[in-house]
Amino acid sequence: MKIGNLLKSAISHIMVWATVIAVLCIAFLVTVSYEATKASVQVTQNGQKELIRTHADTIDELLSELDVTVQQHDELSHNLSDPVEYGMDVTYIASKSINLAIDRNHTEEYFTTASTVEEFFEQEGLEFKKRDEVSHDPDALIEEGMDIDVQQAFQVTVNDGGESGKVWTTASTVDELLQEEGITLNKLDELNLSEEEELSADKKVMITRVEKVTDIVEEEVDFTVETKKDDSLPKGEKKVVSSGEKGLITKEYEVILKNGEEASRELVKETVEQESKTEVVALGTKVEKKATVAATSSSNSSDSSSSSRSSSSSEASTTVSRNDTSGAKTLYMHATAYTANCTGCSGITATGINLKANPNQKVVAVDPSVIPLGSRVWVEGYGYAIAGDTGGAINGNRIDLFVPSKSEALKFGSRNVKVKILD
Repeated sequence: MKIGNLLKSAISHIMVWATVIAVLCIAFLVTVSYEATKASVQVTQNGQKELIRTHADTIDELLSELDVTVQQHDELSHNLSDPVEYGMDVTYIASKSINLAIDRNHTEEYFTTASTVEEFFEQEGLEFKKRDEVSHDPDALIEEGMDIDVQQAFQVTVNDGGESGKVWTTASTVDELLQEEGITLNKLDELNLSEEEELSADKKVMITRVEKVTDIVEEEVDFTVETKKDDSLPKGEKKVVSSGEKGLITKEYEVILKNGEEASRELVKETVEQESKTEVVALGTKVEKKATVAATSSSNSSDSSSSSRSSSSSEASTTVSRNDTSGAKTLYMHATAYTANCTGCSGITATGINLKANPNQKVVAVDPSVIPLGSRVWVEGYGYAIAGDTGGAINGNRIDLFVPSKSEALKFGSRNVKVKILD
């Protein structure tokens, strides 16, 4: 009985193990068969390669197995509906969103699968020059949400102290341009635009270089001639009692130069280095008496003598030396200076004097109603001269002095002077 039970038990265990082994074998065979029926596919996702075994029928199912959702701007080597085939290569690149701003204007959003900034520009057909300013290097990797700024260079005309030229720049303001070009403004220099003003291609940057210098000029002062009547000298005879000497004054001017050209000058200081010495001339007034026939009556003789004295006195009172300015008419006039080469000038005066042929001649332009043409005059700080010219701007108490050069005219400037009309 015991042996039978043992036998039954052994058979039961054997059957259980046989069943387990059979199930395991069937499962193994099913698994091997399932795996054997999978297709091998190489998937490259954003540059990373992976070998995939799949039962997916389409590319869409394959990507779903990989938890990949294809967006509008993504790059995929196959259509989603394409069937999966053994050994195929599937490439997928997800697009990235970036923001591009050109010349600080409107910012535009782009979706791209490019790996670098340079590749992105090529894909979008964007071309920039080396002189343009790009916020990122060409080989910079594209990142999600990247902001790319591009400043395109433009030409601006710059005139620096009279020298003009065009420069390429990406500067947004005048100040940035000056720094970019290494241009430094001095305290007195003038700029036609404000440094904060926005820059554009249609604007010209004008820099006026301004200098303030001191000019010291020495000028001779003509001596005056004082005539004294001398009844010990024959009438009309002259004799120098004491010689005159010219004086010397130093004038200090503050001169403003703009781009190297004199723009203005102002007299700051005037110093008398040497006083002029008046020349004293004796003018004879002695009248020699002539022998006369005896008078027929004392009355006639007396009348004749009286008449002679009267005539002599009249002559003495009207005789004036050409160097005697004591009896001359004196005016105070506003004086300027001019040259023979001034704009619109012919070099020939109103009275026919050729100034170009006689650059050292002293000639003044006058208003003939004030000083008659041909008059001999003496002008303070200029000397003796001939009133030989007129001018459209010379009216009333104005006088224009001829000088040989423009520099002398500028040095003389504009001033009030004493004028004596000698004859």
